[in-house]
Amino acid sequence: MAVNARAVSAGQALEALAAGWAAQEAGALTASYMLHGRPGVGKTEIVETLARRRGAQLFDLRLTTIEPQDLRGLPFYDHDTKRTVWYPPDDLPHDPGAPAILFLDELTAAAPALQPTVYGLLQERRIGRYRLPDTTLVVGAGNEIEDGAVAYEMGTALADRLVHMVVRADAADWVQGYAPAAGIHPAVVAFIRTRPDLLETTEAELKRGHTVACTPRSWTRVSHILGAVSDRRIRDVLIAGTVGNAAAAEFVLIADEIAASVHVDEMLAASRRERRALYPTSLHGLTALIYGAIAVADERTLPAVIEILADLRELDAAPFRGLPLAELAGFGFEILIRKALENGWEEHFAGSEAYATYAEDRRAAGLS
Repeated sequence: MAVNARAVSAGQALEALAAGWAAQEAGALTASYMLHGRPGVGKTEIVETLARRRGAQLFDLRLTTIEPQDLRGLPFYDHDTKRTVWYPPDDLPHDPGAPAILFLDELTAAAPALQPTVYGLLQERRIGRYRLPDTTLVVGAGNEIEDGAVAYEMGTALADRLVHMVVRADAADWVQGYAPAAGIHPAVVAFIRTRPDLLETTEAELKRGHTVACTPRSWTRVSHILGAVSDRRIRDVLIAGTVGNAAAAEFVLIADEIAASVHVDEMLAASRRERRALYPTSLHGLTALIYGAIAVADERTLPAVIEILADLRELDAAPFRGLPLAELAGFGFEILIRKALENGWEEHFAGSEAYATYAEDRRAAGLS
């Protein structure tokens, strides 16, 4: 059966879970949530990010690796009461005052015999006499049969106990929301921004009978490969084995171009006048420069990063004509301002002559 719930980006799913948890804490809503989505789309990262932001302990139960008795716990004979009591497992939250997330991963791949045991956690928030603390948010995740993953059809008894969301890969959301915080390599971000159709190719590759597909998770792995493997020959083999031959062949050309033209450290160290000769002259290079500069921005380098973004609009030499310089600058500032607000660096914008000129030009053009 198809999941007839709203399709959302990873960022939207994160916002929805955060809102649901806030409502639970206010006593207005108690629910369990289910994230459906293809392998590698970012379901686990959503839950990990929410736990990190809330300072919550994450209890990650991979339901394909446990049996029903693993959730119920071990029986123990109480000689005084002449009754059997159950000792619940340490894998479940127990602290009544600490925020926690119980993450039931691979829920759709769990054996049918296990699902009735899970029902109590999802609806009544208990198994036997064990009860989940009120500070615990319950989230499940899983793939569907049509995704080419190991999965069972979700029965109505289980589905009715959950609030469902279908997580879809969204290039704009991934590039703006996930990549900067995750430290994704600028070459990967630049490539996905110009080829958003290659962020997630699972369905297309399945139709072709291929095993390897592009997913948000696989591009994150490509980012790690770029940072860990310096030998180009080996690097290219690993990238092809991560996202497939066709996508890898296109990507490595862009990565080589960016490596040759983008020098973030050199630009940060140069004077404002010297930097003009250091800007890369391609769209991929400029995009990678923006993300690379934002990635290393801190209180020390932020004034220089602001200047680099603001001065994009002033690149009037022949190689830059026809490039969307104003759009790139606005896009970069959107991400940089978000990072500054999260870290309390707002005063650097207030005291920046470069940003003041940029903002005034936008106002004059009716853009802000």
